[in-house]
Parts: sequence; C-alpha cells; structure tokens
Amino acid sequence: MKKNIQKLIVLLLLLTLVFVGCSTDVADSNENNMENDNIELNGDSSYPREIVDGYGNKIVIEEKPERLITTIPSQTDILFALGTEDNIVAISDYCDDYGHALERIGGYKNLNIEKIIDLEPDIVFVYGEGDEDAIRQIESVGITTVKYELESINQVMETITSIGQILDKERKAEEIVNELLLKKEEVLEKIKDVETKKVFYEVWHEPLMAAGPDSFIDELITLAKGENIAYDAEDGYAIFSVEALVDRNPEVYLVPANHVQDFDIMTKEIVDEIVEEIKNRPGYSEIDAIKNNRIEILEPNIVSRPGIKIMDAFEMIARAIHPEVF
Repeated sequence: MKKNIQKLIVLLLLLTLVFVGCSTDVADSNENNMENDNIELNGDSSYPREIVDGYGNKIVIEEKPERLITTIPSQTDILFALGTEDNIVAISDYCDDYGHALERIGGYKNLNIEKIIDLEPDIVFVYGEGDEDAIRQIESVGITTVKYELESINQVMETITSIGQILDKERKAEEIVNELLLKKEEVLEKIKDVETKKVFYEVWHEPLMAAGPDSFIDELITLAKGENIAYDAEDGYAIFSVEALVDRNPEVYLVPANHVQDFDIMTKEIVDEIVEEIKNRPGYSEIDAIKNNRIEILEPNIVSRPGIKIMDAFEMIARAIHPEVF
C-alpha cells in the first residue's frame, strides 16, 4: 500500500421519479401511474445520460456500456456486485476474477495501453488520477474514462450509486447501498455500550507507516469506538515514528497481513510468525497491546478495499477492537 492510495471521492447521484402532467381523467391518471411504476422497476434505460465522476467531471454516456475495464480491485468488486460481470473484458493485475478468465491490463499506474485499446472498451474505470499519460492516450481514441478515488463510507455509497447510473443498474445499486447501511447499523448496535480503546493501524512496517486522518481506515476505527493514536499523522497513510507509537501506547495493534498472497490459506503458524516479529521489534515490549497480546492480524483483501467490502472491514475492525461483544 502506498502513501497516495485511496482518497476516494464521488458525488451522490440519487434517482427520483418525476411525474409529468396531471389529468382529471381517472383512466389517464391510472395509465400514467402504471408507466411510472414500470420506470421504477426497470430503471430509466434512456441514453445518452450525463454523470459526474469522483473528480467532478461531467461525462456524457452516449449508449449503454457493454464492454468494461477496471483498474483497481474495489471497482471490480462493485461491477461484480452490480451483476455486470459478463460485460467486464479486462481487470487490473491485482483484482480477483471471481472464477472468470479475464484479461489483465497492468496496475493503475502502469496500464497496458495497447491491450486496453485493442480490447475496445466502452468505459475504463480509473482509480484516482491514474496514469495521466496513459489516460490521455486511451481517451484520444474515443474511449470514455471515469475516475473514482474513495476514502470514506459516504464516498463508497456515492460511487456505487454513480456506477449504477452509468450501467443502468440503479435499482441494484440502491439495494447494495441499503444492505451496506443495514450492516453498519447492526455492528453499531453490538458496540454501542463498549468503551473506546486506543488503536494503532500498521499500514507497513519498513518504514513504519500508519493509517492517519482522512483515511477510510481512520473513519472505520473511530466508528468502531477506537481512538486512532495516529490522529495527527501528516496524511492518510504516513510514516509514523516508533517513539510516538511507544509514547502513545495503543491498547490494540491492528495489522493487515499484506505479505500473504492468499489469506484463505493463512495458517496459525503464519499468524504466530507475524505476531512474534512485531513483538520482537525494538521498543515494542513497552506497548500495552504487545504486553496483553492484542496484536490483531486482519485480512488485507477486506480491510484494504474501500468498496463493496467496506462494511466487512468495519465489522472486522470492530471485532478486533472489541472481541467481547461479537
């Protein structure tokens, strides 16, 4: 994970039904109501339509997109959740493929421009600013790009809604957002009576990096009734001194197993190895989280993806901080 990863931003596009015209004739009124019901059930499939991406760019989608490329796992997760997996023609090197044999087009900063152009996508979903030179070349041949960079729960919800509008999947997007919000409330209910604990989230170890303010991890820790001791770090993902770590003395030490390629085969031996490595770092023996065996190893494919899995990440962090209520 790098310093500049995921400050992910989108405008919330809520769909409303517009009832046009009135009539004193009962039959005409009933017919109009039936037409509006059909719009609500099936979505407004009319194109072209204008959307606003995460950077405030107004983009006209001329026709319903049929061929899609994504450049980061969180976007791919959203597309699969919306049920558009058959329209995905390529994904980044770091994405799950959910059992589909999909083309790979590099990472968000080293895109395979030639392959992307050859695949003739209707839309390329870009993470953040992306590789600006590559994006210019892709757009120069008439391929549409849309940019999202999420760094909060609200931005995740807004992005799901926005992508749903692009792909004529508004109703499904609404269902997903509602499910995520329901899960959020369920977790909040479990932790409503717990006391706040001091927490440190290790993004990386050499050098030591923390999840700081304005990161989605900081938001999740706070929501989970944790006090992020890196509250004054330089940015969302910043180098953090060991001296400050020891001085602020966290009660819980959170660390994603970033070096593990497949968390599904994570063994107790691997977990113990990570924990022992942290315990044996110089100065760490003075930290309460180390003394009390509160080093919590988290699955990186969940806690590092601010997208469809963000409420799974919230639950995972809340459980790690307050295991007694789960």
